[in-house]
Amino acid sequence: MKKIALAAALSMAASTAFAGGPAAPVVEAPVIAAKTSSSSGVLIPLLLLVIVAAAASK
Repeated sequence: MKKIALAAALSMAASTAFAGGPAAPVVEAPVIAAKTSSSSGVLIPLLLLVIVAAAASK
């Protein structure tokens, strides 16, 4: 009798676990980093230096 009650309890628990159906897996998009040129960090200070030198020469 105990085995029948245990089997009934397990079958009810298994049926309610899958009542909603399988859920689709959530896959996140990969992060793609943009490549930057190495001279971009030097270009702005260099232009600023040229502008200051041009203003100082006048």
